[in-house]
Amino acid sequence: MKKPLGETCHFVGGGTPSKRNPAFYEGDIPWATVRDMREEILTRTQFRISREAVNGCATNVVPADNVVIATRVGLGKVCLLNQATAINQDLRGIVPKHENLDVRYLFRWLQSVAHLIEAEGTGATVQGVKLPFIKSLQIPLPTLPEQKRIVAVLDEAFAGISTAVANTEKNLANARELFESYLNHSFLRLPEGERIERLRSLCGQKTITYGVIKLGPDVPDGIPCLRTSNVRRLRIATNGIKRISPELSSQYSRTVLEGGEVLVSVRGTLGGVAVASGAMRGWNVSREVAVVPVDQEKILPPYAAYSIATRESQDWLVGVQKGVAYTGINLMDLRELTVKVPNMKTQLRIVAQLDEMAASWSALRVLYERKLDALTELKQSLLQKAFSGELTAAPRDEIESALA
Repeated sequence: MKKPLGETCHFVGGGTPSKRNPAFYEGDIPWATVRDMREEILTRTQFRISREAVNGCATNVVPADNVVIATRVGLGKVCLLNQATAINQDLRGIVPKHENLDVRYLFRWLQSVAHLIEAEGTGATVQGVKLPFIKSLQIPLPTLPEQKRIVAVLDEAFAGISTAVANTEKNLANARELFESYLNHSFLRLPEGERIERLRSLCGQKTITYGVIKLGPDVPDGIPCLRTSNVRRLRIATNGIKRISPELSSQYSRTVLEGGEVLVSVRGTLGGVAVASGAMRGWNVSREVAVVPVDQEKILPPYAAYSIATRESQDWLVGVQKGVAYTGINLMDLRELTVKVPNMKTQLRIVAQLDEMAASWSALRVLYERKLDALTELKQSLLQKAFSGELTAAPRDEIESALA
């Protein structure tokens, strides 16, 4: 038997106390936003508000041992509450009307339909879903003992998946740490006598600059334009590349790539540095990315990229970054970054060694990320099976298969 969720549950709305009265945020009532929904059980919140704040705005307190779901920011995210908690306007509390609906069963079922709620979202700047849609979702209602059995099976399976995810993430972190350690050590043990150069002096007659300021709409078959989302740490991700009009790209001819330039993220997400390949000739970059056209008679592009990626260089760049809400590195500062420049033979040796290590690390990264994706897909698959009557026991074999 299935029923619309609106027939089986009460819905509790939320709101935000006025920030004009800071005292409202000095109470003892937990007040949750989407940012607090980090785990399956919402155990703590950034803010605690007063009873006066609750009475003076649209927020409501959701009783403990119930469910909250995001209906605006973070659509479909769902958590259990371990204590009575007030919520903001981006959340809804869901409270069963009757004892024949187990709260943990409701929680797991909401996880299984989260993708439907997310797909229903509308809005240009803030995605939201209308409450009637959520209320119309059909929840299967087996007997209470069967609900508890399904929850027990899923809890056991998800505990196994969580352990597998934690172990995989640890292995991924260990592999990353090994490569980073080798990278930093390679530049610490350079032979004495190497030159110390400013990055600007390694670019010959050219200068370090950034690219297109306003990319405009995506243009099919246009010029690929790399952003910070593409310029990762020592690699360029080619998925999700923005394409701009040839006319716009030609206005920024100074950053049209030839191949061999070092690219550095200087706005927003910092730390990205990679070398443009020859296949990227004719591409361009956004304002978020600095193009460092190194003189290859002075320094090898991959050697320069590895140098900029070291902890010493990254710490220096963090020290000169500016801005609060939107951090960035000024080109004048980037040009002053120092680089240890040994002879070309030493550069070639270091690059060869680091390339080999990077290839091993990349292969491990792909392997572990594939396993994490498989575990995520398995979790969603189990939820779908659980509420269609196909899940009878915790699938240990499927978890082991995802890790193979």
